[in-house]
Amino acid sequence: MNKKPLVVLLAAVLSPMASAVLAAEETVDIPRLVVTSDPLGNRTSDELIQPVTVIAGDELNQKRASTIGETLDGLPGVHNADFGQGVGRPVVRGLQGSRVKVLEDGLSTSDISGEGADHAIGMDAGRADQIEVFRGPATLLYGSGAAGGVINVRSNRFNPEFGDAPRVDGQMSYGINGHDRQGRLGLELPLGDSFVLRTDYGVRRSSDYDIDGYQKKGQRNGRKDKLQNSEVENDVFSITGLFKGDWGFAGFGYSTWETQYEVPAVFLGVDEEEQEMIRAKNDRFDFRSEINDPLPGFSTARLKMAYTSYRQQEIGSEFDNGAFVESEVETRFNNNETEMRLEMVHNPIGDWEGVVGLQFNDRDFEAEGEGHSHGDGDDEHGGGFYIRGNDTRTVGLFILEELPTHFGRFEVAARVDHVRSSTDDLDEARDIDLPSGEELQQSAILGSNSFTPFSISAGTLVEVDPAHHFRMSVTRSQRAPSAEQLYAFGSHAAAGTVEIGDPNLGKETYTNFEVGFDRHVGAFRYELTTFYNYVDDFIYLAAQNDGTGQAIEIEGDTLVVNEQQNAKLYGAEFGAITDLIDGPIPLSMRLSADHVRGKLSNGENIPRMSPTRLGIGFDTSYADWDFSLDYRRVFKQTKTAVTESNTDGYNLVSFDANWSPASLKGAEIFIQGRNLLNEDGRRHTSFFKDESPILGRTIYTGIRFDFGG
Repeated sequence: MNKKPLVVLLAAVLSPMASAVLAAEETVDIPRLVVTSDPLGNRTSDELIQPVTVIAGDELNQKRASTIGETLDGLPGVHNADFGQGVGRPVVRGLQGSRVKVLEDGLSTSDISGEGADHAIGMDAGRADQIEVFRGPATLLYGSGAAGGVINVRSNRFNPEFGDAPRVDGQMSYGINGHDRQGRLGLELPLGDSFVLRTDYGVRRSSDYDIDGYQKKGQRNGRKDKLQNSEVENDVFSITGLFKGDWGFAGFGYSTWETQYEVPAVFLGVDEEEQEMIRAKNDRFDFRSEINDPLPGFSTARLKMAYTSYRQQEIGSEFDNGAFVESEVETRFNNNETEMRLEMVHNPIGDWEGVVGLQFNDRDFEAEGEGHSHGDGDDEHGGGFYIRGNDTRTVGLFILEELPTHFGRFEVAARVDHVRSSTDDLDEARDIDLPSGEELQQSAILGSNSFTPFSISAGTLVEVDPAHHFRMSVTRSQRAPSAEQLYAFGSHAAAGTVEIGDPNLGKETYTNFEVGFDRHVGAFRYELTTFYNYVDDFIYLAAQNDGTGQAIEIEGDTLVVNEQQNAKLYGAEFGAITDLIDGPIPLSMRLSADHVRGKLSNGENIPRMSPTRLGIGFDTSYADWDFSLDYRRVFKQTKTAVTESNTDGYNLVSFDANWSPASLKGAEIFIQGRNLLNEDGRRHTSFFKDESPILGRTIYTGIRFDFGG
């Protein structure tokens, strides 16, 4: 890493910061945002030992985008791995996919985004009322899928607080780039003092987006400045009823999420070409309840339950010299998932406060269709896709205890899971023909795999003085292999690979050391976190050597095998804000930076590691206007894995302007500019970086409103 740009900018920034601090030490009123996914249920991110970022209110409105990955991109330690505008998955400290768990109101989104980089996360980011980001291993809270981090998207659906009058809120916007039209309307209808009915509907429609230059890396002809085959359609709806009393509350809701998005691909209009599109839909039923004093010795019981039925189709359209020939569904996916989580907060035992919990998840995944095989043809019973049908059942028990001390607080936690995964039997073995004439084979019957991950952590928060905190923690957590790591066998078109799983893979074991220091009051506030994460038996996709130093390719796809090797990930995250001017035209400055490095024990790099970033921003207001201006530098990434290409650095400039006069009575008009320099950037975290750059310059305008309540 070239640290000189970081050092120079920090020196330039910290000087006026220090002056501002000496000139103004008054306390800044910061809203208290409770981290709802924290099992104790009453702590803010400032009171937690693990680094957690919470965004809500105006900050969330400013960052809100069409996908959860794009919404969170730019937060310290969090990147976006997109696959066109229909897919945006969060990357936390260089880890993504089945290592980062995305929750909706405290339970899994229950989609199939872990089975393919081209698969969207099955939820609507526009419904978010608050987003909580746990950086680093959170397996103690949410099991194996949280080895890299947890993203909890909290909506207002199960909030027991409501007014005595109807409330209408929403947003409508238009983006010039891609004619991106988005809208959302929500209604809250109190029916007495103890019951409320909430419903909302959201929609998005877009055309092909503009970019700078050619779409594919190295492309020399075809259409320029257009991301071909990038249209997106989304429709979301929910209805929820919630009843509350002195005893607590209980809510039941139904929601549906439906999307249709194209997978960007160059279209020349010559010879035979194919374009891909994905349709997905989930129907979800949720129950949430919180009961006060449920049993002797316990102050609170929280019960969360969800059942999700997820369906997806991958559709291929064939063209001959630009003329449409036919479309057909190539692969179908079904994912039925049931999840339950019970948290019991006990009364203090001495000075100890804590929670014990139980979590259960049952997941039935199926895939069928033409598939992506390189063998003798199609398979039946879910064998066509590169992962055969499988069922995974997980039961977990956890405990978290906190002890107030004279210097701050001390926390310990432990969790044990039992994970059992079994696959569908096929009629015959699967095979893949190698260029050498040899053959790889996967048995028709793979049986089942069982794992018992155990995790434990300890940490402390030291109140150095009324303005500063020091945090330190160590976590030993284990993760069971995902279904694709165990059972993959075939072409994974989204990644451009032929992937081979290994049913004999063992658990990953993470030993994570974390140190943080922050200043949380005053005109100058900041947080610095450093981490070192050592992983025993890290599972990764290893490219196979053809004997000449080149990777083996099968019909243009790289052959990769899931292997295990020790690895280490380490890095730092920094965020700061200083109030430079206090007056009728105030001025604040923000600074952010993050860096992560991932290496295997043989010296090779972990693929798709997040590049180093550095950002600076300014906020001000005048009369009824609020303004923000941001600059972010994404540095080049040359620490690449075998067969992985480098990505160049690029600059992102954005602005936000909001007008909220009293005459609008609860509404505000906003204008947002993104990628104002019209940069041709490639996200190194994306499997699709060489096929699809970031979007070009765009301007969004719209209105937000919140009436009644």
